[in-house]
Amino acid sequence: MDNLRIKGNWNQIKGKLKQNYADLTDDDLTYVEGKEDELLGRLQEKTGKSKDELKAEINKM
Repeated sequence: MDNLRIKGNWNQIKGKLKQNYADLTDDDLTYVEGKEDELLGRLQEKTGKSKDELKAEINKM
């Protein structure tokens, strides 16, 4: 899976990410359609995980 499955259930995913990573803020998790790379970059900085790791984690939620 190359793309993130986040459109319809982003609020649920956002809540789960905040539970897993307490230092994430709403600003960190702001999703704008077409800006997936920017979102992943912010998440990488906060979590220290690679884009592939983050994509896999998000797609599992």
